[in-house]
Amino acid sequence: MFGKKKGFSAARIDTLVGQGTEINGDLVFSGGLHVDGKINGNVVAEEGSTALLILSEFGRIEGEVKVPNMVLNGKIVGDVYGSTRVELAPKSRIKGSVYYNLIEMAIGAEVNGGLVHQPTGAQQPKRLEDKSNNRSGTTAEPVTES
Repeated sequence: MFGKKKGFSAARIDTLVGQGTEINGDLVFSGGLHVDGKINGNVVAEEGSTALLILSEFGRIEGEVKVPNMVLNGKIVGDVYGSTRVELAPKSRIKGSVYYNLIEMAIGAEVNGGLVHQPTGAQQPKRLEDKSNNRSGTTAEPVTES
């Protein structure tokens, strides 16, 4: 709080999705990704990378985001998984749960979902699987490991 702020200011941006650009489909990357446009699909960092996602106030992602480090100031409709650090800037709007190791949330940021702390090395939660045999399809139970 009072010491030096450890940020992402020196991070290298390898890929830019510009304002007015729309991508339909999943995006897998390593390095730095800056999004000013719209992505309809999941945004995933390559396994084992120290990737960084920067989502500007003009950016929007509709899908899951699985990136170790991120600075979010735009809109995301989907769950967010940050295994190292998640920074929610004042204009960030998340409709989904945020799974994080370390989080920084500015005044004005919104999360419409859960905030779930996951220490380093914790497994990501599994999706719900429909285990009902009835026609309504209303019963779902969490997937458990045996």
